[in-house]
Amino acid sequence: MELYSTQHGYGQNAYHLVFVPKARYKYFSYSGIKKLCEQSFIEVALKYNFKIFALEIQPDHVHLFVDFNPSYAVSKVTQLFKGISAYKILHKFPHLRKTFLRSNHFWSAGKFYRSVGNVTAETIQHYIKQSQGGWNFEHQTKL
Repeated sequence: MELYSTQHGYGQNAYHLVFVPKARYKYFSYSGIKKLCEQSFIEVALKYNFKIFALEIQPDHVHLFVDFNPSYAVSKVTQLFKGISAYKILHKFPHLRKTFLRSNHFWSAGKFYRSVGNVTAETIQHYIKQSQGGWNFEHQTKL
């Protein structure tokens, strides 16, 4: 991961983001919607100079490991990814509005985000890949 230099600072700003569609419906089990979502995320990254380290689209959620300039807030980055992808998906697949959505919103209002810090990109990519099979909480360390 590269460090950003601004007028008054120097650092990195990498996040692991997770987005979930409304009602956690498995939209991304349809290859056309999945592919369009992936293309939309890549277009956003190119347009706003974000760097995507990992993008994993599950049937009912999306994992995104992204680095962006510290001048952007996490909420703004989330708004860009979710807003542009939703617009493109609902424009190309208008039947989703009538069939599955009770409102004009593709994504749920919430988000998961975690600052990555000095963890290597490989660690987060491994985490995202491992999340495909679900979690085993029985082996989780107790507090």
